[in-house]
Amino acid sequence: MDPTRGSISSASTVHSAGDTASSEPFVLRHGRRYLRNVAYYPLPCDLPELQRQNLHTLLATSIFGRALGSTPSPQNPPKKVLEVACGSAYWSSICHDYLVGLGYEDVAFTGLDIVPIAGDLQRQGINFKFVQHDLRKLPLPFDDDEFDIVVMKDLSMVIPLDAPSQRVLDEATRILKSGGTLEICEADHIIRSILPHPPPPPGMSPQEYACAVSTGTFLISPITPFTEVQNKYLKDSNMWIQEALDRRKLSPTPCARISQMLLQETETLCDVENRRVAIPLGELRWEREEAGDRNQAKRRASETGKLKKRSLALDSAALTEEQAALRYTALLVVIQMIESLEPLLKEVSGKNQEEWQRWWGWMMTDLLEQKGASSGECLEIGVWWCKKV
Repeated sequence: MDPTRGSISSASTVHSAGDTASSEPFVLRHGRRYLRNVAYYPLPCDLPELQRQNLHTLLATSIFGRALGSTPSPQNPPKKVLEVACGSAYWSSICHDYLVGLGYEDVAFTGLDIVPIAGDLQRQGINFKFVQHDLRKLPLPFDDDEFDIVVMKDLSMVIPLDAPSQRVLDEATRILKSGGTLEICEADHIIRSILPHPPPPPGMSPQEYACAVSTGTFLISPITPFTEVQNKYLKDSNMWIQEALDRRKLSPTPCARISQMLLQETETLCDVENRRVAIPLGELRWEREEAGDRNQAKRRASETGKLKKRSLALDSAALTEEQAALRYTALLVVIQMIESLEPLLKEVSGKNQEEWQRWWGWMMTDLLEQKGASSGECLEIGVWWCKKV
């Protein structure tokens, strides 16, 4: 799947009555393009950031093995899907392909965002409509019980905590059909380190376990052992991201609160489930040590004639090429997020441009050349889904 598939182009657009975006919704700051008059949204809105978001979407669907956390029911096949804050609408294109693969070909997609940067998915054969609307302006321009699936991805940088988040959740529930599915996909912006040999979560399905093994990732549950991040540069960025988002009343660790938020909606939502995954940002030291031990055992077995020599051709690395590429992609997503937040992080760190460039160069050398994220540092991504009563 091409992550640039949803790049900026014309789209089938509907402007909602509550749309307040001007003819020039962007402003240039620090060499990047930002949304005008949206003070709390910390990320730029330009091609590099859209490509980072697409890469993040591709990464999430790769580790989950599918576009949705839930499984559509043949007895109640989805007909209308809404992607809230759709950006380039790359997720909609992936979800379309996923649903077609399951036999659901007659699905209409709607993408909602404050600015019309969604790709023209209709040219790709997807029944897609873009609706331009500011999420701060509620209600949303949709009827009650309009959608079979409502998906909210990565809104932790869009919607402030507490009352604003609750209002958006209530609104998503209103436009969802009874028996329809609400899905939330998020990633934590604070990096933690996973400890060696994390136990498998209790009650996980064989399919989930097989997906984690094949992708070289770790399923997260309350018993998963984490510690504070070990890499000194990620420690710095954690501290600055925490302060910068706190100032804007945005959550640096949204994955920790979504289950509780959904479970308290007992009158409107039920059957809350989730799947959380930790993606290491490189090959971990204890994985390399285990691979070395296995190789040593193979050599001993070969020397005693218990292992055919051709078996020694097996790669001694702990990771397959695909797993290593996936982890490298996670590392790039983390680095690019820090880059997108540079103006805010410079502000809270007190660094001038020269000091920041020096720190940035050291970080890039450490993470990319010296493989500094080998002590369990992980990007944590989760998907939650539930039904409307």
